[in-house]
Amino acid sequence: MSFAPALRLCTRRVVAPALIRPSITFAGARKLHSGPPRQDKPGKYAQTDPQIEVEYPEDHELPSSEPVAGTGGQYVKPTLPTFSLDGHVGIVTGGARGLGLVMGQGMVFSGSHLALVDMNKEEAEKQTSLLIEAFKKENPRARRTPKVTAHYADVSDPESVEACIAEVVKEHGKIDNLVTSAGFTENFEAVNYPIDRLRKLWAVNVDGTYLFATSVARHLMERKAPGSIVMIGSMSGAIVNVPQPQAPYNAAKAGVRHLAASLAVEWAHANIRVNCISPGYMLTAL
Repeated sequence: MSFAPALRLCTRRVVAPALIRPSITFAGARKLHSGPPRQDKPGKYAQTDPQIEVEYPEDHELPSSEPVAGTGGQYVKPTLPTFSLDGHVGIVTGGARGLGLVMGQGMVFSGSHLALVDMNKEEAEKQTSLLIEAFKKENPRARRTPKVTAHYADVSDPESVEACIAEVVKEHGKIDNLVTSAGFTENFEAVNYPIDRLRKLWAVNVDGTYLFATSVARHLMERKAPGSIVMIGSMSGAIVNVPQPQAPYNAAKAGVRHLAASLAVEWAHANIRVNCISPGYMLTAL
């Protein structure tokens, strides 16, 4: 027998016994528990000591030089230093509250001009003022303040969507990015779901996403400009929530997920990226 086959045979003979050892022996040696982990004691290491405070330096303690232009770090402390939306114009539908508002804030803090779109224009106008105030507070040395505007749209109505897009372009000159956050959910048993409510739910969650995405895509293609569209789906588009009955909502969000994938392929040639985020439960207004 040559050296290589003999070596392989020896290896098999040594390893084989280890493969048939009963797992209970291994577990017993390490004193592992087979039951669920106990919840009656706090973790020993993964804790936050409330006595420890890490203070960010005051403005007068920072270097005297101006921030470096073109980086997200120019705008706000939490922003990634390599990420910037400087000079971009973004739209967030359903932007007057909840996740839409928070995502809009993130865009503004990264340097983007922003159009908040909501059926409640009064609330959107209030939030635009608060966003600008927050930006100035966080960025006292910023050389410019992003432009934030409020707009009305019924996302389920094609004419309302087109009018809103035209208004945003008139105010900002262009559109680069879109976040489709407008949506709602309801809980009815499927056998008793009012058909008019089901149609409205689909019109807002699916049609509204489609109408805004296609309108912005047309604008980008006319400009021959790249762009990014982020659709807000839900974990409900991939799993079934328990115990609440919401089959139409789950199906609608599944549709949004696949719509994003389909449009990403269809618009790749135009350098328009389309992605879908599927959040879980959030303690925000919907």
